[in-house]
Amino acid sequence: MSAFSGATLMITGGTGSFGNTVLKHFLTSDIAQIRIFSRDEKKQDDMRHDLQAKYPEHAKKVKFFVGDVRDPRSIADAMPGVDYIFHAAALKQVPSCEFFPMQAVKTNVEGTDNMLHAAISAGVKRVVCLSTDKAAYPINAMGISKAMMEHVITANARVAADKGGTVICCTRYGNVMCSRGSVIPLFIDQIHAGNPITITDPNMTRFLMNLDEAVELVRFAFEHANPGDLFIQKADASTIGDLAKAVQKLFGDTGTNIIGTRHGEKLYETLMTREERLRSEDMGKYFRVAADNRDLNYDKFFVKGEVHTMADEAYTSHNTTRLDVEGTVEKIKTADYVKEELLGIRHS
Repeated sequence: MSAFSGATLMITGGTGSFGNTVLKHFLTSDIAQIRIFSRDEKKQDDMRHDLQAKYPEHAKKVKFFVGDVRDPRSIADAMPGVDYIFHAAALKQVPSCEFFPMQAVKTNVEGTDNMLHAAISAGVKRVVCLSTDKAAYPINAMGISKAMMEHVITANARVAADKGGTVICCTRYGNVMCSRGSVIPLFIDQIHAGNPITITDPNMTRFLMNLDEAVELVRFAFEHANPGDLFIQKADASTIGDLAKAVQKLFGDTGTNIIGTRHGEKLYETLMTREERLRSEDMGKYFRVAADNRDLNYDKFFVKGEVHTMADEAYTSHNTTRLDVEGTVEKIKTADYVKEELLGIRHS
């Protein structure tokens, strides 16, 4: 019997790409209820009608709550009776967060803290929070806000563990193909319009994973987490140049324009820092990075002699398995968005 059997799951930011994929995985299972918590009532209404049309026997399992993680009252009001939470609500656009960094702080940092306090108070059993590669060695406002979010998660996990209550953990992953605002849908739209596709830097490397893999990572974390753990999926990567060629192989070659990097972009992604790698555990498809559970009394942790504080290298999109163009073609064909576009189903 699944741990979700008869349970109530809440997804914050649940109308996004991740929330829609979670519904695909859980809706027809023996889960009792799925709560969608988000601030966009139009997306909730669209999701409600889509579920009623496609899954009339299961749609009643999904309950919708309009609210914002920035508003402690709204998230607390949605919490009673919740067993588990997948926390996906976030501001994710790198350039937008560069221009409006305090908005990233309010949602990604303060919003996460609001959600965790409400979850602990309501006696929620487990919370899995979603983070990003950009939180590792952050150089942009979005990454910095997500890095702070991870520290907020660790601090709350420690408090909850001391009380013997909610188990809180975190997942971190790189590019989710075809998620909201990502580059593959942009490339496809540009090709359909007959325009050259725009590439920031063809030598940039990016991890590639699909939404189903993102959900599987969250499920793995849910099943194996100790308080404060960080879970990272091992992932293949490609250059942006090869990714562009792969999309053109599938949808047509309309040429390319190199436009240069945008505000706050990295040359490559880091999923696990050198410091984290030293205390990581290889679990096959995933790494588990245990929380640093030392307290503020550092004297008792003093060690004489040489102490290793970091591994030789971080885990990055430059040193993971690098896909060539053909390998990238096969990878992006696993994304539902690409499958539908190849069948002629256009997305608005």
